[in-house]
Amino acid sequence: MSARGPLGGVTIVEFAGQGPGPWCGMVLSDMGAEVIRIDRADQVGAPETGPMGDHDGAPARDPQFVVFRNRRSIGLDLKHPDGVETAMRLIERADGVIEGFRPGVMDRLGLGPDACLARNPRLVYGRISGWGQEGPWRHVAGHDINYLAKSGMLSAIGDPATGPVPPLALVGDYGGGGAQLAFGMVCGLFEARGSGRGQVVDAGMFDGVAQLGALVYSWVQTGDWKERMGANLLDGGAPFYRTYETADGKWMSVGSIEPKFFAKLIEVLGLAAAELPEQYDEARWPELRERLAAAFRTRTRDEWSELFLPHDVCVAAVLTPSEALADEHAVGHGTFVEHDGIRQPAPAPRFSRTPGAVTRPAAVAGQHTEEILRELGLDRGEIERLADGGAIAQAEAVPAPG
Repeated sequence: MSARGPLGGVTIVEFAGQGPGPWCGMVLSDMGAEVIRIDRADQVGAPETGPMGDHDGAPARDPQFVVFRNRRSIGLDLKHPDGVETAMRLIERADGVIEGFRPGVMDRLGLGPDACLARNPRLVYGRISGWGQEGPWRHVAGHDINYLAKSGMLSAIGDPATGPVPPLALVGDYGGGGAQLAFGMVCGLFEARGSGRGQVVDAGMFDGVAQLGALVYSWVQTGDWKERMGANLLDGGAPFYRTYETADGKWMSVGSIEPKFFAKLIEVLGLAAAELPEQYDEARWPELRERLAAAFRTRTRDEWSELFLPHDVCVAAVLTPSEALADEHAVGHGTFVEHDGIRQPAPAPRFSRTPGAVTRPAAVAGQHTEEILRELGLDRGEIERLADGGAIAQAEAVPAPG
């Protein structure tokens, strides 16, 4: 077990899935927790099907899929009694569990919170789901885009001419889901250290998105929010908080909200402030947007970047992901690290005394089955019996990356 990072000494059992669960497992393991991922036995040795895994929710097993880094994998058949019992033996020794199945699935497998806490009363049992464990929509299928839609947040993201645009899976899956689950797990672990008692952490992505939208809901109730797309301060409606296309078909981001930043923006663009509408004259925002758009179209993105860099303006180039990997600030700040030849985000946040680290690449399903079982105290005969009965599965030797 690695003692590196602020969560060194913590053991988490992760039931493999997609989206927020694996992301949560990544950040916990980045911070030093020993995270053991339970993969489905029938996925051990299965061919890769793409970056999101197969249609049944099995995770990707490509070592370049960095969201699965830093932990080991054991292959278990959770429909086999011996597979369930093996999972329980892991859970008995763990500090926490994270799972992302629909409500009721883990209970039917005999691995729900009541069963697990009966075997390990100090366990923190983390559940991530779309709509939460309770409520009329708890069994309804959904993805990131649906949680944003029903929360009201998606209606404010996009262009009035083309409609709402999903912001990748960053808001629902990771911000409202994985990050909330990770925070909940750390809170639960902290409390359990004092009380000696575990509990259930219910992280619903719908709840998490709502929490992220606290400012918008406040504005709605104070009358400061217009419920039409592209008409507000932070949704692209304000000419000084949006993106503008440049002469080479690329984009610049502008966040010059404060008057001092806006004044410098106008100056660098070469416009005369006296000839423009006032910054906060909302009735004339369309006119101001056109004037700024015309100015940005006169130079390339990189030319504007060079011109704006010496000034405090809150302006930055819109980079592609591949450009971001090589960006001067990202390189100088160490935002990305390289491990086994794969560039990937560094663990965050940063700690001065107990930093997180990338210590191992993504494991293929079942890569460490025998190793983990030996640590549980099983001898070769017991392991062979479980394998012969189909309760466990061990992947073949995995070649080193590159």
